Amino acid sequence: MPLTLYNTLTRRKETFTPADPGRVTMYVCGITAWNYAHIGNARPAVVFDVLFRLLSTRYPKVIYARNFTDVDDKINAASQAQGVAIKAVTDKFMAIYGADMAALGALPPTLEPCATDHIQQMIAMIEVLLKNDNAYAIEGHVLFHVPSFAGYGQLSGRNRDDMIAGARVEVAPFKKDPADFVLWKPSTPDLPGWDSPWGRGRPGWHIECSAMIEAHLGTSIDIHGGGHDLIFPHHENELAQSTCAHNGATFAGIWMHNGFLTMDKEKMSKSVGNIVTVHELLKDAPGEALRWALLTAHYRQPLDWSADSVTQAKRTLDRLYGTLEQVTAIEVEKTAAPRAVTEALEDDLNTPKAMAEIAAAAKALNQATTDPERARLKGELLAAGNLLGVLQQRPDAWFASAASAKSVDAEEVERLIAARIAARNARDFKEADRLRSIIADLGVIIEDRTDGTKWRVAE
Repeated sequence: MPLTLYNTLTRRKETFTPADPGRVTMYVCGITAWNYAHIGNARPAVVFDVLFRLLSTRYPKVIYARNFTDVDDKINAASQAQGVAIKAVTDKFMAIYGADMAALGALPPTLEPCATDHIQQMIAMIEVLLKNDNAYAIEGHVLFHVPSFAGYGQLSGRNRDDMIAGARVEVAPFKKDPADFVLWKPSTPDLPGWDSPWGRGRPGWHIECSAMIEAHLGTSIDIHGGGHDLIFPHHENELAQSTCAHNGATFAGIWMHNGFLTMDKEKMSKSVGNIVTVHELLKDAPGEALRWALLTAHYRQPLDWSADSVTQAKRTLDRLYGTLEQVTAIEVEKTAAPRAVTEALEDDLNTPKAMAEIAAAAKALNQATTDPERARLKGELLAAGNLLGVLQQRPDAWFASAASAKSVDAEEVERLIAARIAARNARDFKEADRLRSIIADLGVIIEDRTDGTKWRVAE
């Protein structure tokens, strides 16, 4: 089955056909490194990680770049408020972001370029835009002249008035057109800046990604991704400046955008105070449960985040790991995921359908009656989980992580279970019942099975 992906630019699903099947390129806009990433920031990281995994099963080389913006007014403000160097702010939050996304099971991208490492490439691209009459320099600024690109607005589908209003562009008397956007701006002595033909300054946000893409992936890329909020103005502006800088060459074959994330049915907003960070969520829930919850809705649809969604994700993974725990002793060889799972993902990353097929695979494994059949089905279930970035832990490690998240002392639970088993063996059932009650009071459920007593944290 061919891989089909929804292209924001054409507003339809298209068969994915890379320009070079031997070198597939994907760029996803990352974070501005000034604070902890919230759960909405994590959605594109998880969604495009699934796409990266899927592409890697189909093509020999996939280059996945996800950038860091490390020069920005929010970073400058954080630096001044904390009384530390700007690099101290960005280094800290880039490291935290990397650890948090790893906890969510996201594979490291092939490349993680930083904006400040590409200032000269940005300057060079701006010079090309000036030469081509797509930009103009004035009062220490360089601006992209939007009317110079006839295709402006094709990605977002907005009309001119909506674009000007939606961009919330700074009113500046020197602009030739209200929609024109900044490529370069001057820096005061207290702000970061670099020497340029237009004076000491720093880049505008949009030029950063265009320059990094050109430097690492080339003039044209196969896939450009990010959150729905980036369609306009960021991606619209990227498309305009990159197309003009490269003499009309196609900038991205397919544009992909994940939907918004709400919190208890309300749009996430700092002003409302309903932002929750991944860093905080990881203190109370396994990263894999957060990942599962993020994938329960189709990536293009809105996703409502709540404590209940995490609880349900945890319960689902408990069941799946419980199934794998039953066949821990059975060795498996590397195999492909069930075709139904792969086909679901090949249909524009239909993760809810893939999850339903994983549940069906687990049910089949539970019902298997022979070891060869169990080995085959276990291998398929693990391969399916790998495509979604789940079920890759040992079952005992999963249940132990759940215990840790709930502040359950795993060693104490194991000691009590051992004492209960000893009491039962001695036919001291009163003592065994007393110990079971103590274990239950700790928030732990135990199951006596043929392969021993197993336990898990109660919800």
